[in-house]
Amino acid sequence: MNTFLNLALGTAMILATVAIHTFGLIYVTHAMRWVTSHIRIHGHRNRILAMYTVILGVFAVLTAEVWLWALCYLAIDFLDDLPTALYFSISTFSTLGYGDVLPHPEWRLLGGLEGITGFLMIGWSTAYLIAAGIRVGPFRSGEHF
Repeated sequence: MNTFLNLALGTAMILATVAIHTFGLIYVTHAMRWVTSHIRIHGHRNRILAMYTVILGVFAVLTAEVWLWALCYLAIDFLDDLPTALYFSISTFSTLGYGDVLPHPEWRLLGGLEGITGFLMIGWSTAYLIAAGIRVGPFRSGEHF
């Protein structure tokens, strides 16, 4: 039963994380488009400012996802307090995993699912950053790679 509960909650959290990431990157794309069309320097769009928008937007999306997992951990009494839950979540999501904060044994599978999810979301973000850098940023396809 406990494995099923871990997988069910983990699946719900993965779906919520993917939804945040999808809609977050859509919003970041719109923000980047707005910045490049409305903020001009000497009549030209500012590619560096566009990339700053993308970087800050991606960090905001990833931060929201880490907070989601941390709040889930608090809701199920996985960890005792918010700072510990955030610390555990960011070290797990980033796959850094210091190992100094350990989950209760019955929720270890959930922590592992966060690690896999974080790995995928960071990879997706990297692909998005490369695409943005080639499309509107300071890089051009074939110039720098």
